[in-house]
Amino acid sequence: MNKKVVVFGATGNLGAPVSVKLKADGYDVIAVGGRKNDNGFFQERGMSYYSVNIKDKDSFKILNEIGDVYAVCHFAGSLPSRYAYDPQDLIESITVGTLNVLQFMLQHNCKKIIFPQSPYDLADYFEGFKNGGKLGPDLRRSFPLTGDHSIYAIAKNAAVDLIEHCHAAYGFQRFILRFFTIYEYHPNPYHYANFKRRMMPYRMLMDRAMKSLPIEIWGDCKKKKEMVYIKDFVQLVSNCVSSDIEGGTYNVGNGWQVSLEEQIKGIVEVFSPKDNPSTITYVKDKPDPLENAFDATKTFEELNWTPKYSYLDQLRDFKKEMAENPYAKLWGQPEDYHLTDER
Repeated sequence: MNKKVVVFGATGNLGAPVSVKLKADGYDVIAVGGRKNDNGFFQERGMSYYSVNIKDKDSFKILNEIGDVYAVCHFAGSLPSRYAYDPQDLIESITVGTLNVLQFMLQHNCKKIIFPQSPYDLADYFEGFKNGGKLGPDLRRSFPLTGDHSIYAIAKNAAVDLIEHCHAAYGFQRFILRFFTIYEYHPNPYHYANFKRRMMPYRMLMDRAMKSLPIEIWGDCKKKKEMVYIKDFVQLVSNCVSSDIEGGTYNVGNGWQVSLEEQIKGIVEVFSPKDNPSTITYVKDKPDPLENAFDATKTFEELNWTPKYSYLDQLRDFKKEMAENPYAKLWGQPEDYHLTDER
């Protein structure tokens, strides 16, 4: 009998690709999401789907019938970048929701959990990568005192504390995966930034490139950031599920970063019409882009993970996914997310 893995947040940006990957790797995947109906997406792929309100402990009773579980991938919970800011919902969906998941695990003899974390939890977030440095996997956790990610980081930290308690008290294997952004195609190109809904910057650049519109490169174009692709990330999750080590906190980085100049030149190369590419202008007196970098040595070594997708490979596959929209049954069509241009 195949090992049973429950994916919470299975209809989301990370949960859906993780579910599909684990099913392909031979696991018996139970998909759990907050939506009442998955539109047949999981059934078509040989997976069961259950609707659970992760904030409500009683809602988990529908899962009583599934028996023992080998591992849980817990990707449920609200995101400040995807929804209007709601501190109550962040605490309930992330912290209380994680407590409910952990209690579910105890009831189903499961002692392995994979959980996503954000670098916003780091006390030394900005100091860690100055002068070419990289954020280590074991930096002290903290949270920003202000901003749209403050309550989110508090809720995430509390969730990790609960997971660490279960590791110490019950011997749980735990794989806390810390990352900046996992890049993937989604028909919704918008997010919330500073409490306002707007097009994600990299999607805006792709949109301009496809229309042959001019693109500006602001500030120091050599500053770099992590660019991890979804198809590498789901392989990492699969490696966590199959691992027999105790786990810990792991940085999700490629071992290389992409400069702003490389990002934009790549987008123009892949998305602009060959006979009419976007022109690029350097505007050095504008603000510098954010930079970030992880030390992912521990991840590579302990989880036997080697990212396969170069930056240009990511863009090419992204363009292919944009044309095919493989998760349309779950996520809909681009027109479902139309917003008057606020760029």
